[in-house]
Amino acid sequence: MRVFYLILRHKTSKHAVAQVYRIAKLECFECRFNRYQTTYMERKTARLYFIDAIRAWAILMMLQGHFVDGLLDMSFRDGTNTTFGIWKYFRGITAPVFFTVSGFIFTYLLVRGDKVGFENPRVKKGIKRGLELLLIGYLLRINLFGLLQGQIYESFYLIDVLHCIGLSILGIVSIYLITYKQRNFVFPLVLVTTMFFIFLFEPLYATWNFSSLPRFLANYLTRSNGSVFTILPWFGYAATGGFLSLLFTRFKNYKYLYPTAIVSSIAIGLGLILFSSDFFYILYKSTEIQLFNYIILNNYLFIRLGDVFVVFAIFMLLRSFLQNRTLLKIGQSTLSIYVVHFIILYGSFTGLGLYRFFHHELPPETVIPSALIFMLICTYTALQYERHKEFIKLNIATTLRFCWIQTETLVLYMASTLKTFFFRLLRRLGLAKN
Repeated sequence: MRVFYLILRHKTSKHAVAQVYRIAKLECFECRFNRYQTTYMERKTARLYFIDAIRAWAILMMLQGHFVDGLLDMSFRDGTNTTFGIWKYFRGITAPVFFTVSGFIFTYLLVRGDKVGFENPRVKKGIKRGLELLLIGYLLRINLFGLLQGQIYESFYLIDVLHCIGLSILGIVSIYLITYKQRNFVFPLVLVTTMFFIFLFEPLYATWNFSSLPRFLANYLTRSNGSVFTILPWFGYAATGGFLSLLFTRFKNYKYLYPTAIVSSIAIGLGLILFSSDFFYILYKSTEIQLFNYIILNNYLFIRLGDVFVVFAIFMLLRSFLQNRTLLKIGQSTLSIYVVHFIILYGSFTGLGLYRFFHHELPPETVIPSALIFMLICTYTALQYERHKEFIKLNIATTLRFCWIQTETLVLYMASTLKTFFFRLLRRLGLAKN
């Protein structure tokens, strides 16, 4: 309105025109700022900070767990020691929590937009992300010295957490594409049903060695060849995370979302931890189905699922205290932290890692402070990489482009030189006149 008023009042004044321009520019800036502020607030409101905090906790637990487990002397692994027992129990929680959170985050982003099916941009991003994680998982197991000798070591084909998370993302995308045309409850129902059957039948397929499959494929399904993780049963936790994210999305505007989620998570978690084995014992006594007896003998999947629910409840309860910028940044940089820790601890590319030199050799008084230093170095290095990631990627791309151009120039020069040499040779032998 101010603009129109000035135009009508000062039709020919240059001062008025300049003032109109300044006011229009100011209003345009205000409009852009308001749009930015609205978008920022929407993102801030939509983001679940407690999930980033869980990821940060899980990755830090993984760092110290891998370090201590890999370097602590075997003589100090006393199962009757209370401190070691507590550490071992919490180390066992890390992987289930990490897989569940990974499935939660991806599925939460997958269903946020208005577009569905193949038109959903998150489908393409999910497929790309899954394949990237598979590629990174294999790259971290490459030994350059072996490649220079023309060898690919057997450890290259072993499956680790990145492979399984990548496949889990692809699995969630596949279930989404199969069910998106159905009613809204079908997608979460398939996810939770998949989890249940994966966990239920684990005692059966855990004994299979899949010897009929090529070894690199069998490694995804059995640990008998040395794989650290396998897609079964770990996809079950990712599917659980996807199911929970759909519940959060469905009730995101519910006034009592967090109180209800906290109470429900504690109840389900403690129920699984304390009573799941008794439940399967009752089923076994009632039906005499041997599968239920096998579950009772090693009921780690359902108990760990209970641990996951309890961890979720604790972090939701403390969510208002978990918005530290550095903590959240750690939770958003888990891939970089994982890569850095793998290189330092296991010696990716060279085989010259801490694991090679200090494997099961250090006492607790050395391992504990060293683990803290290791966590600090890995986290700081990864955060610095994230901070300068675009610059680093640009330099790498520029260097590769330069190397490619130089290689292309060298090849053309060598081809020209060989061609000249070849025709001179033919002329000397009298096989060509010109």
